[in-house]
Amino acid sequence: MSGELSELTGLITHFGETLWKLVTLITDRVTNNVSTSLTNMTAKQWIRLIAIVGAYALLRPYIIKLGAKHSAKEFEKAQQDVAEISPNQLRGELGIPEESEDEEGGGDDDGQGATSAADWGKKARKRQRRMIKQLLDAEEQRLQETFDEQEDKDIEEFLVD
Repeated sequence: MSGELSELTGLITHFGETLWKLVTLITDRVTNNVSTSLTNMTAKQWIRLIAIVGAYALLRPYIIKLGAKHSAKEFEKAQQDVAEISPNQLRGELGIPEESEDEEGGGDDDGQGATSAADWGKKARKRQRRMIKQLLDAEEQRLQETFDEQEDKDIEEFLVD
């Protein structure tokens, strides 16, 4: 058991030494190549390097903005693909009527698409009021039916006895 342990530690140390040699080799080569490249550059190469770095520094913000716009367009396109059914289609499929004469101002929309700033959300508020009214009517009807059933049970109780 101790022989296997010493063999394992020997492998780990050998691996560590090999890894350290590789790291030092890479750093030595990078520093040597960079320093040699910088010291052997001509004036033309220095000007070219400065022009490239300067152009990158000047154009980088515009490139980032262009990328952001492209990304936003792609995101919106993906969102449109995800939204297979719109809320308006969903409302239409539920059978909620668009216009109702029993509400205040019930028929003043002529079907023309033009609306003023004061009319924004008017249809949505009307739909919301209709939806709430329908829900309240349905709940009231359910309560009335349960009340009627309860009365029938009370009457049946007296008739059976």
